[in-house]
Amino acid sequence: MPRPTAAQLAYGSCTVIFSTLAMLLLSQTSSGLGIAVITLSALALGLLVAVTVPLPKRVRSGSLAAVPAPAPAPVQERVPAQRETVSVSASLSSVSSVSSASVSAVREPAGP
Repeated sequence: MPRPTAAQLAYGSCTVIFSTLAMLLLSQTSSGLGIAVITLSALALGLLVAVTVPLPKRVRSGSLAAVPAPAPAPVQERVPAQRETVSVSASLSSVSSVSSASVSAVREPAGP
């Protein structure tokens, strides 16, 4: 028989405690026989609750072979865009062709 899990112990213990208190308060018994019957019935109820708590599912090694592996997602290859190369002499000639009249002075904002 497998050992009880933490959930089974917690549910069973809480059931025993709360059902014992509820039955003792509702029955208002003071005899020893009545308390013994209530205690035994609470223990039986707690055992029933602990046994019926779902157990964690175990994976069997044989069942793994029967399950097909999911297909891998298609990989899309990312190709970077081709950059244009500009020669240094061409860029210098374009800079010198800009007239000085079209270039305005840059004004910086004043400091704080």
